[in-house]
Amino acid sequence: MSFSGMVKEELSRQVGTARHCMIAELAAILCSCGKLQHLPQGDKLKIQIENEAVARKCFTLLQKTFNIEKEISVRESSHLKWVKVYTIEISRPEEIQAILQAAKLAPDSKDHDSLFLQDLLVVQQNCCKRAYIRGAFLASGSISDPEKGYHFEIVYPNERKARELQTIIRSFSVDAKIVQRKKSHVVYVKEGAQIVDMLAVMEANVALMDLENIRILKEMRNSINRKVNCETANINKTVNAAVKQMEDIRLIQQTIGFEQLNEGLVQIAELRMQYPEATLKELGMMLNPQVGKSGVNHRLRKLSELADELREKQGGEVL
Repeated sequence: MSFSGMVKEELSRQVGTARHCMIAELAAILCSCGKLQHLPQGDKLKIQIENEAVARKCFTLLQKTFNIEKEISVRESSHLKWVKVYTIEISRPEEIQAILQAAKLAPDSKDHDSLFLQDLLVVQQNCCKRAYIRGAFLASGSISDPEKGYHFEIVYPNERKARELQTIIRSFSVDAKIVQRKKSHVVYVKEGAQIVDMLAVMEANVALMDLENIRILKEMRNSINRKVNCETANINKTVNAAVKQMEDIRLIQQTIGFEQLNEGLVQIAELRMQYPEATLKELGMMLNPQVGKSGVNHRLRKLSELADELREKQGGEVL
């Protein structure tokens, strides 16, 4: 099961005791998956969900809040044969009216089958806001595999619903953004820490701990990789510098010899040739009297400048 599926499975098992929270969660599900169909034989409220656990949760909410028990029918999706669609249909006018009134839902003027939240009274309390976000995620949300990246999103068919959800999420200090994807509007969160906050808001505590463990391991791996890369870069820099120093010393030895150098430069030149892998500190410790890193670096730089002068002279003679 995917990480997103595990989160939905956990949230689907949670059923609160407060009726107002259950209504808020049901309202969010209906905004995403509910359709109010106007048929010759009368109105019908149809709820279609592609996740079995979420369908069971919707059934439980209807039962506990409105004492409505309906069978869940199952069929294959018209788009993808391996995907099942779970449908709950409510046709009694008094039941439909009770649900719409309690959940503060009304038909969308642009899409008469679709429902929208016409009154934010249903999400006035923080506990109801949490329930509404939970229902929205169960109905049309997803979370990417945290091993690969951090991305939390809830998809809506129109901008109005997306803006409403964005406002509710931002009331918990989570910086949710909206992007249009084809005909849909996606409310999303990208940062790992903020996705942890979203799981906390929805009260997905097991998933939250799993995500935090993954984040800690990833941070440790990234930290180790940064240190290894830094150490590798330093080693390469030291090796390249030592190779250049030895090339300079050989050039001096082959052209003018060490006789033209003062004693300090001769000592460091001979030590570098003898110990090509030694650090500046180690070379300084071998000198008598001992010299610090800056002193060794100064002498090697003098040798490098002398080698560069010899190269220029050689170039001029060739011309």
